[in-house]
Amino acid sequence: SFLCPYSSALLPKMAKQKSPSLIEVVKQVAEQQHSQASEIEKSKTVLFQLQAKFQQLEKEMDSILLETKMTEREMYLQDDAIEVTKYHCENLEAQVRALYSENLKLRHDAETVQEEFEMTFARNNEYREKIKAHKHLFWETESKMPVMIQLAKKKTVVKALKTKKEELMHDLQNPQGSVIKEVQEEITLLKREITTLKEFINKKSDFLEEEKKMHAKLRKEIEVQNKRYNAILKRLHCQLNKLHSNKRQRHWNVQQLEKKAAELRKCLGVVELQSSI
Repeated sequence: SFLCPYSSALLPKMAKQKSPSLIEVVKQVAEQQHSQASEIEKSKTVLFQLQAKFQQLEKEMDSILLETKMTEREMYLQDDAIEVTKYHCENLEAQVRALYSENLKLRHDAETVQEEFEMTFARNNEYREKIKAHKHLFWETESKMPVMIQLAKKKTVVKALKTKKEELMHDLQNPQGSVIKEVQEEITLLKREITTLKEFINKKSDFLEEEKKMHAKLRKEIEVQNKRYNAILKRLHCQLNKLHSNKRQRHWNVQQLEKKAAELRKCLGVVELQSSI
């Protein structure tokens, strides 16, 4: 039953030619069939191994594809985080610009107050100079009186001047005099104006100091936030580069696995072809 058609046809011819070699022919045919059966078993074993390996490769490819999808999702999340960080940075820059504009406005107000103070001080100096000039003119006029004019004609004038002088001297010596009161009132008014200006300037100075402290604090906070956001952006860029690198590596691995799968399919087709033959 193990003899193939070729061997069945060969036996009668060999039996006719030489009967003693029939046993050897049968033995050779049996050995050949045993060898072919052994090769077929080996091919089947290799086929099963290749099929198992192919299934394992398909599982690995599915796992890699799943991991690739998860990586792409992480990349999308990282992109969203980067956009949010950029938005925060833009808001901080807008706040800095607003603070800078407000600082310029406060500086302009301080300069305006300084100019008003200088103008008031200049007016006070001008009034002081007028009083000084008036006093100088009075003493100059008094010093240039014509003493050598005829005494007869000027007695009344001299008397009147002496009387006027005495009245003025009395008025100057009297704290309740009208001239002293007027001067004292003017001095008091000037002192009040100067005190008011000083208080206003002190308030403005205190306000400016508070604003400077607040600006310095905000500037430090902004610098800290910028450093933190820069570190976050740097870390996110590193992670993104790493994800891109891993994606390229996985893509390369998938290509290599696909090549191996194609080679295995090719080998599997050859083995199936040999087993069918």
